[in-house]
Amino acid sequence: MEICGFLSNDLSEVMDEITLVLVCKRPVMGVGKQRLVAHFGMEKTQKIAQALLNCALEDAVSWDGPVVIAPASYKDHDWAASLLPLSKKVKIQPQTSGNLGQRLNELDRTLRQDGLKKLIFIGSDAPSLTESDYEACRHALQRHDTVLIPASDGGVALMASRYPWPELAELPWSTDRLGVALADCCRRAGWSVALLEQRSDVDEMADCLRLVALLRNDERSARQQLYTLVCEFIDKTEIEAC
Repeated sequence: MEICGFLSNDLSEVMDEITLVLVCKRPVMGVGKQRLVAHFGMEKTQKIAQALLNCALEDAVSWDGPVVIAPASYKDHDWAASLLPLSKKVKIQPQTSGNLGQRLNELDRTLRQDGLKKLIFIGSDAPSLTESDYEACRHALQRHDTVLIPASDGGVALMASRYPWPELAELPWSTDRLGVALADCCRRAGWSVALLEQRSDVDEMADCLRLVALLRNDERSARQQLYTLVCEFIDKTEIEAC
């Protein structure tokens, strides 16, 4: 018998661990990162999206604990199941329909019904997250109900909680007001909120330029591959200005 994709005799251990949840889309041309298309075109944007996902997968491989991959569609279940080594404790839980807030609420409810309690949600567009950020989140989640890593564009690069998220559907997703609105929503629910150091995510051309400076000396393999790709796609005069 399997519970939540993990062996049943590991259930009590899993419930005490912190689970990393990667919420992602399959990188295909014309899907995701559409604000980059105007500058790079669809083919290069798809390659950047894949390189960004590889950075998130690099973090998932390094994660000491259970991992959930939540692809955007049930039809991508098998694709998602092929992304990490078989040695990892991984569950594939596709997202449902609705806006991002509705999808996160439903995903959160499903995972908690399966016995998981402490959940850290990341996307596939914040390669500036480091091992130190994850460790800081682990520690903060022992003392606070909710932990957020704000993104430089006003969103969030990471969101973690010990309890089911309040209703998120009405939050201003994909705006520069999201981070503040999410923190306020959690406080209204009576939760303590820890805000960690801000990190960058990647949505627009200016974010790619910042990546050049952020990842230049990052020794992680997927980050170096992303750095090389972005440098290849961006005009050298723009890179020199970074």
